[in-house]
Formats: sequence, C-alpha cells, structure tokens
Amino acid sequence: MPANLHLFGIVHLAILATVPLLAVMLAALQRRLPPGSRAVRVALALLLLLCTILYYGSFFVHGERMFPGHLPLELCDVSLWLVIPALLTLQPAIFDVAYYFALAGASMSLLTPSLTEPSLFLAVQFFAAHGLLVTAILYLVWSRQARPRPGSVGRAMLAFNILIALIGTFDFIFKTNYMFLRAKPETVSLLTFLGPWPWYIVAGDGVAFILFLLLYLPFRQTSAHTSQLQRGAQ
Repeated sequence: MPANLHLFGIVHLAILATVPLLAVMLAALQRRLPPGSRAVRVALALLLLLCTILYYGSFFVHGERMFPGHLPLELCDVSLWLVIPALLTLQPAIFDVAYYFALAGASMSLLTPSLTEPSLFLAVQFFAAHGLLVTAILYLVWSRQARPRPGSVGRAMLAFNILIALIGTFDFIFKTNYMFLRAKPETVSLLTFLGPWPWYIVAGDGVAFILFLLLYLPFRQTSAHTSQLQRGAQ
C-alpha cells in the first residue's frame, strides 16, 4: 500500500465509508429522475469503462507486455465486465452473478487491498475501480432496479467455479498468478488465514459460498414474505 495509506487508517476508512454513501446518494437521485431514466446507470458504466481503459492503457504507455501477466483475468476484472452490461441492460441473469462477484470480490479487495509499492495512479485507480463496482451494485439494489433472484447463489457459485477452473488452467500453463490461484498475495488478506496451497483455494471456495448465502439472506426473507402474501391472496 502507499506509504501514507495504512490498513484501516483514517484515509482507508474514509474510502470505505465513501462507497456506500455514494450508492445512497445515487439511489436517491434515481428516485428523483423520471421513471426509466438510464442517466445514472450509463454514467456509472462509462466511469467503470474509463477506469479499466486507463489502467490497461498505463501498461501500454510504459511499454509493458500485456501477455500473459497483464490480462483482465482477475475476479474484479470479470466483475467489471458483468457489472457494465448489468447497468446498461438490467438483465436479471447477468445481475444474478454480478451481484455476488462484485460485492464479495471487490468488497474484499477494498477491505484488504493487494497493493505493494504502487504508484499514486495505480493506488487511485485501484480504489476507484473497486469502489465503483460496489457502488454500482448497491445503487441498483437500493434504487430497486435489480435484485438477485431465487437460485442465484447456486448459479453464481457454478460460474465462480468454472472461472476458477479456466483461470487456474491459464495460470498453470503460463505460470501467472491470476486470482492468487498459484500463490497467496504478499499483503495480508483473508487467504492468509486459510492454510497453505492448495488448501486455501478449497477453503476460499467455501468462504465464497458462505458470503454468497449471506448476501442473499435479505432477499430470501423478502421472497418468503412475498410468497406468503401470494398464497394468502389465492
């Protein structure tokens, strides 16, 4: 992490607090706009796209090879390519996966950022991109434009394990470490406490399942209440 940014220090806590606050403000703005307005959703999608263009553009400017070590194969990269179409289309099938990937993955990255002596640009880009991912999902939920459907936990877990298999194969062939499938991050993270390789991958899969269940819990209660009302009306 940057020298002036300490884990759970004042700056870090301020960044963490800004994310839900911004989502609340955007959700409130959405309710003031005409029904069906796409302005906020399009603006968030463009900001996310700009963040990733600037990030990968920085490698090109500095003459760094993109293949195999700088490809968009991290979990948060995948989340971004799900959140952008979720914002633009509100497709439930896309949101079902984007919701869990972004909140479980990007939130964990914000809480325990894997930054080892980054430039100021990379530090700002990291928090902007991950923060906007979480903000976008919270905004969609809190403005009642999208919500995970029943069965979404299973679909998200299936997608997550397929992704692990594909990225793990790429890591094995090209000796990369996307999604930390070949080695733990150098900085402290949840993986630090999940045992040695490869057991931390298995344990991490279990943790992901628990996080997905917790993220669906508020909607499970709402769905159960709705079902009771529907049965009562029949």
